Amino acid sequence: MIRALIVLSALTLVALCTGATTITPLQVWHLLLAHNPQDFVVWSHRFPRSLTGILIGAALGVAGALVQGVIRNPLASPDILGVTQGAGLAVAFVLLVFPGVGYLPFFSLLGGAAGAALLMAYNAGIFSPVRFALSGVAVSATFAGVTQFLLLTHPVEVNTALLSLTGSLWARGWPHLGLLLPLIPLMMVAMTLAKPLDVIALGEDTAHALGTRLRLVRWAAITMAVMLTAISVSVAGPVGFVGLVAPHLARRLVGGGHLRLLPTAGMLGAAILLAADTLGRGIAPPAEIPAGVLTAVIGAPYFLWLLFRTR
Repeated sequence: MIRALIVLSALTLVALCTGATTITPLQVWHLLLAHNPQDFVVWSHRFPRSLTGILIGAALGVAGALVQGVIRNPLASPDILGVTQGAGLAVAFVLLVFPGVGYLPFFSLLGGAAGAALLMAYNAGIFSPVRFALSGVAVSATFAGVTQFLLLTHPVEVNTALLSLTGSLWARGWPHLGLLLPLIPLMMVAMTLAKPLDVIALGEDTAHALGTRLRLVRWAAITMAVMLTAISVSVAGPVGFVGLVAPHLARRLVGGGHLRLLPTAGMLGAAILLAADTLGRGIAPPAEIPAGVLTAVIGAPYFLWLLFRTR
């Protein structure tokens, strides 16, 4: 956990120094201490953008750990369970059909909840981790198809929607950071599920024997994952594979105990998203590559490698 915190701190410093204009760590320190609203480079741009990336990455990492804990499958994540695509579809629908309405976090939450509810309803009764994951892939594909249809049928408004669906931290500042503040108490509440998730990892029969209320724990964990993912998507758009990779790396660092796994996955998720955003800004400034594109480029091969190892 300490190593993850050190990596995150180092990446935050690199993010504050990197961009169209490269500045030294000492200059960053002086600019932060000045608290000057006229300072666009650090105080008004890179600092809130970095904090936004940290909160979103941490939320996605914790959400991924919750989903993997419930399904007992390290290949599961909000990306393939309908939550991310459901939230993205809701955001696209509002931007394309009702532009100017606002309240994107609310609609994103509804979309993510709808995806999770559809998935839970389909898997009502006997719970099978494999069936749950496969049906989640089908739900995600359906939502993605509807999103593409909306984009194709609204060519005038498509640019605004695409900017919100690429998974980017571009132009994210202090107002967006305020929308993400609910993520902090949500992640703290998620920590209360650590012990029940540890018991579920022992198997359903053992969990029942130890008095664990499986249905309640599953609903609570899925609800937490939906809220964390949906709020994140409402600000940055769908950012793929962070919720898959971060918990897996955390498990290799601190083991499977969720009391340490959840915060470590959050820190690694924040580090992954921050690194992707910094790399996207630093490859060919002033042009930027969306962070979601880079996480997908890195995450997809990593996912295939995980599949190969779990054969």
